[in-house]
Amino acid sequence: MADVDFPTPEETATAIEPTTLRSRIEEGEAITILDVRMGSEYEEWHIEGESVEAINVPYYEFLDDDIGEDIFESLPDDEEIVVVCAKGEASDYIAGLLKGEGYDAVNVAEGMNGWAEIYEAVEVTNYDGQGTVFQYQRPSSGCLGYLAVDDGEAAVIDPLRAFTDRYLEDAAEHDADLVYALDTHVHADHVSGIRPLAAEGVEAVLPAAAIDRGVEDTDVLTAAEDGDVFTVGDVEIEAIHTPGHTTGMTSYLVGDSLLATGDGLFVESVARPDLEAGDEGAEDAARQLYETLQERILTLSDDVLIAGGHTSDAAEPAADGTYTAPLGDLRDEMDALSMDVEDFVELILADMPPRPANYEDIIATNLGQNQIDDEEAFRLELGPNNCAASQDSLAGD
Repeated sequence: MADVDFPTPEETATAIEPTTLRSRIEEGEAITILDVRMGSEYEEWHIEGESVEAINVPYYEFLDDDIGEDIFESLPDDEEIVVVCAKGEASDYIAGLLKGEGYDAVNVAEGMNGWAEIYEAVEVTNYDGQGTVFQYQRPSSGCLGYLAVDDGEAAVIDPLRAFTDRYLEDAAEHDADLVYALDTHVHADHVSGIRPLAAEGVEAVLPAAAIDRGVEDTDVLTAAEDGDVFTVGDVEIEAIHTPGHTTGMTSYLVGDSLLATGDGLFVESVARPDLEAGDEGAEDAARQLYETLQERILTLSDDVLIAGGHTSDAAEPAADGTYTAPLGDLRDEMDALSMDVEDFVELILADMPPRPANYEDIIATNLGQNQIDDEEAFRLELGPNNCAASQDSLAGD
């Protein structure tokens, strides 16, 4: 949205914090959101939820001297309207304008940028190994990460650059030093945090097969080979090469109890295979993913928790609020895991969602080829991750 000098409305709207809005949505409260960004921005990503009714009316339609009656007719006059824009400026004006017209309207502080800054840590209570594991959840994009803590040491898996300080602070809060920052692969949907963490003295780990894709700053990275073990306290974290989503995709088995699968297997779907080699290489990658699932993941114990690197609106959280599930449950619920290879390949190539926004620039950044500042990195990764093979759940009914 271009910079606009918004007039001062007669009424001043109350601001609602993004975290408060998130809690209300999680609790199932009926929420009406008026998103005043341009239609293309809204279609790319917006706030969703089972109890959310979202309405999109671009901000400029409220700047006319004579606002069309049809705009007001599209808005409920008997319930609160939560107004959101990109940064909280246009929505602040429009929420005030609506209050002046008699509507109960509030403004989302910092807009969708503020929504993108929500990052929650939830303990994985079903984890049965040494130490404690937390799942990081970023609702704006569906990105998930993990913090394993034991006996004064910690490791973070799939950290985001935007939250570098958060990992150091969380480790310290648990009286631990952050020892390792491990990436599962060269990400296409967010800018990795392993490099800024390396600058803080944390050992940055990237799979050796991912480094082979053309990573340029290998001097600051540790290469993780298949079978390598990284230890924090008494927790052993084993690298297991699980290619398919990418050639370098590697899962980390934490305490023999939780498999951080990155973008290999999710609780509701399997990986899309086209982000590294494009459409031309998608079929071969899909066959490689099938082999990985059958020979490297499904051979593990049914009790191992599958903990993906992303989630989507189609996923159902576990009782502890994390997006994890026992492998045995996924084996029973996800038909894709019991198909033959031809049916599997046909299924995952049939309905892939749009590729993540700016994914080529993000990949280049994560290969160490693009040098960008924090603001640009944050802008590049706004929006949904779209790393699964399907926008619908492949698990259950």
